[in-house]
Amino acid sequence: MIDHRVRVHPSASHLPREEQLAWKLAAVATGTSAAEIDAESAAMAINRVIDNAAVAMASLRRRPVAVARAQATAHPVTGGGAGATVFGTGSDFRVAPEWAAWANGTAVRELDFHDTFLAADYSHPGDNIPPLLAVAQHTGRSGADLLRGVIAAYEVHVALVRAICLHAHRIDHVAHLSAATACGLGAMLKLDTEVVYQAVQQAVHTTTATRQSRKGEISSWKAFAPAYAGKAAIEAVDRAMRGEGAPSPIYEGEDGYLAWMLDGKDAEWTVSLPAPGEPRRAILDTYTKEHSAEYQAQAVIDLARSLREKLGPVDRFAEDIESVVLHTSHHTHQVIGSGSGDPQKYDPEASRETLDHSVPYILAVALQDGGWHHEHSYAPERARRADTVALWRRISTVEDAEWTTRYHHPDPEKRAFGGRAVVTFTDGRVVEQELAVADAHPAGARPFAREQYAAKFRTLAEGVVEPGAQRVFLAAAESLPELDARGLDALFPVSDDVALARSDAELPKGLF
Repeated sequence: MIDHRVRVHPSASHLPREEQLAWKLAAVATGTSAAEIDAESAAMAINRVIDNAAVAMASLRRRPVAVARAQATAHPVTGGGAGATVFGTGSDFRVAPEWAAWANGTAVRELDFHDTFLAADYSHPGDNIPPLLAVAQHTGRSGADLLRGVIAAYEVHVALVRAICLHAHRIDHVAHLSAATACGLGAMLKLDTEVVYQAVQQAVHTTTATRQSRKGEISSWKAFAPAYAGKAAIEAVDRAMRGEGAPSPIYEGEDGYLAWMLDGKDAEWTVSLPAPGEPRRAILDTYTKEHSAEYQAQAVIDLARSLREKLGPVDRFAEDIESVVLHTSHHTHQVIGSGSGDPQKYDPEASRETLDHSVPYILAVALQDGGWHHEHSYAPERARRADTVALWRRISTVEDAEWTTRYHHPDPEKRAFGGRAVVTFTDGRVVEQELAVADAHPAGARPFAREQYAAKFRTLAEGVVEPGAQRVFLAAAESLPELDARGLDALFPVSDDVALARSDAELPKGLF
């Protein structure tokens, strides 16, 4: 790996483009070929294609996904390429690729249930896949082309998330996503570095937004935000391919991104990128979710599942427990814990999007139920249950310096995203237990492999995709490197389109 120092430069200094971060990111993308993709990375990319489809199938009937789908289907492809498929509409109907990316990105993100990477900032690198797949279909690319784009996008995304913290400045993490998607598209389409460089800058400039989308009363925009970034990246690549430029240098400029939105003109960042010819293996440092909730709650759910066996009768939790304190990292405490200062995290009337970012709620339900379900655990009647509310409001988080250090440990195998729960009973008894990482994490008790990804797909597709169609999809995904352009159609599981069309027809109308 090569460490690249990044800092703000005055316009008068004229920083050469080859020394700019956007150019270096673009060069990683355009330098990614089959030789830089090893078998492990390719296998993990296939796992993530399966994972994305799984959570998309489970979300097809949810309102934000239906809205995005309705908007997309109002934009059928009219020329310039073959168009792209939208989850839930059938492969015979094609829409403009940026709109397919919008609808499919929303479907993938809606349940907060796919892959994650946590470092200096947060990310869901699987959000790169919907726009890449849409453009691959539209332009007639092969499975090998798509695989190259996915690997390049993950490489860039992980590098940015390792190096540059957006959250500390309340900037939403999709600004890193749009840069990665632009790079992935460049790698997949074998574009010149100059074109990708301009596209990265356009994409970052147009997708830098505040984190209010994940604060307070969290709305469905949480699902739309990465889809918007993917759509914007496609449009940026299209403009750059037509010869259009961008605000430059987008990262290092004296009135740019780093100077005014992040740490300021005197700060310096170090972004580590692979050397020419070095294997692209960043995807192997990412991990998926077993539970439909914010990633920092994954280990907490597993902790609750084991802890409840020590706590006595479940039906007396609310009555007998005086307090539960989760000692955890700064990030967990501030983002999904009581350190956020959001009263909505304790509100039984809160939205699903808010509840999946409330570790007090998640811990309360997981303690009582011994597990987690992507629908039942968020049902309004579940959130309003009197004994749950009583227990929920006795749960708090505190920042623990040890867990913050472990959260940022340089060794991925020693990095920890969990915490230590201290349960105090009304009779004075205290029970403690900790868990460093989720069971499904690569360093966890039950790491996810292909078998678990396929099982997750079958579970979430049940009732939406017939068993035969499930097998067709899984076979196609596992053959991704060998698929031709037509073979990419099979990466869209055949679902109950009639039922979806009926529910879509009941939506309020918009402009399109």
